[in-house]
Amino acid sequence: MLIAAHRPTLRALLAAALACAASAASAHPHVWVTAKAQLVYADGRLVGVRDTWRFDPEYTAFVTQGLDANKDGTLSPDELAGLAAENAANLAEFGYFTKLKVGGREQAFAEPEEPAARMEDGALVMTFLLPLKNPVQQGRGVAALEVYDPTYFVAFAFADGSDAATLAGAPQGCAATVTRPKTEPPKIAQPETAEAGSPGMTEAFFEALTAASGYGVQFASRVLVACP
Repeated sequence: MLIAAHRPTLRALLAAALACAASAASAHPHVWVTAKAQLVYADGRLVGVRDTWRFDPEYTAFVTQGLDANKDGTLSPDELAGLAAENAANLAEFGYFTKLKVGGREQAFAEPEEPAARMEDGALVMTFLLPLKNPVQQGRGVAALEVYDPTYFVAFAFADGSDAATLAGAPQGCAATVTRPKTEPPKIAQPETAEAGSPGMTEAFFEALTAASGYGVQFASRVLVACP
């Protein structure tokens, strides 16, 4: 139930979502997410990443339609539990939009755990834990975490403030910092006005991108964790 109109398993859902959100349908990206990340440690080893994603109002409005089971005008965590579980499960084909390297080596994630969702000020907030398949002793090696969509269909940006990147159970002296991209997001040319050689990029350009393209990484923030 997540976020990729040009991706076969989700095409129908997002086609409907974009029809409901005309402003998003006109250009990439189509979904905006404000992210937070917590790197989780146990017994001195890095064991997982807890992602927290806050979705934009248009996507929130679409994806929560019909979930108010008791018709009280609010959406409880219980009413959102099924949505959270389905979204977390569907993220596997996109690599959970999360990449983690420790000492320069990419780490593999097991299936997500503890999916949950809640509403905050009219926005859908989803959280889930990504356990590492093989917990790793970080030592003095740097852990580098990125959350991004290679095709830039979804625009991820880390939240402002000190809670954008946190550590749980980390060895004493470890510290997390967020580095933000220097590259500005592209200007998108509309199909009816785009001309050859124009600085804007058409929607067709983005539709041709695949996960292997790595286009979106240039707009990714990065969490770096260093330990003494």
